[in-house]
Amino acid sequence: MTRVCLIGNPDCTLQYELLSRETSREALATYDLTRPFENSLAVRTVSVGAAVSLLNDLDWYLTRFVDEALVLEPSVSDEEWLSRPLARALRNGAVDPEDTGEFCKVYGLERVGEPNSSSDTEPNSSGDERPRSSADAGRESSGDDGRESNRDDASADADSGGEEAKPADAFGVAGQTHRLVEPLYVRRTDGELPEYDLRDVGETLVVRLTETEYSS
Repeated sequence: MTRVCLIGNPDCTLQYELLSRETSREALATYDLTRPFENSLAVRTVSVGAAVSLLNDLDWYLTRFVDEALVLEPSVSDEEWLSRPLARALRNGAVDPEDTGEFCKVYGLERVGEPNSSSDTEPNSSGDERPRSSADAGRESSGDDGRESNRDDASADADSGGEEAKPADAFGVAGQTHRLVEPLYVRRTDGELPEYDLRDVGETLVVRLTETEYSS
């Protein structure tokens, strides 16, 4: 399964901005939503083509509320994410999977609070998360004119998978305790990436870029 992860702008609450508006909420309605990092939303799609199509459907919202749109395609890498432009180039056949790894940026993963009392797990470099839940946003919506809907109408249905339901926020999206910080732009040499040295962090997240993104 191909994963999509949206990292929100620091000045907004991403899940509210996306799930309180009818068009974006409907685009996400068929997916189980997770939040692997602070102020993020992630879904699993069937292919890189489906991932790119979903991002295209959400383009208006990505421009306004999203800092990063990332795609994790297992046929390319199980741990290193693709930027949206690189995922699009891969979908269009403009780049081969083995040629995607030269230009990268590496984020530090910084802890922002204590772990959830209901879960002892933490995200790794691929953004794996627990607990997982499905989101059923409220029936009322402002549409796309920017007016907010009533958050109290949002409901949460836990995707327990046979396990006890985990705590979730108003939209049924479980939070995590790490955020992406201070990217380091690097170039892979002889199959190796330079070490992340901008902050003292325990883990990192690698995003593969197009050459244009790397150079800009």
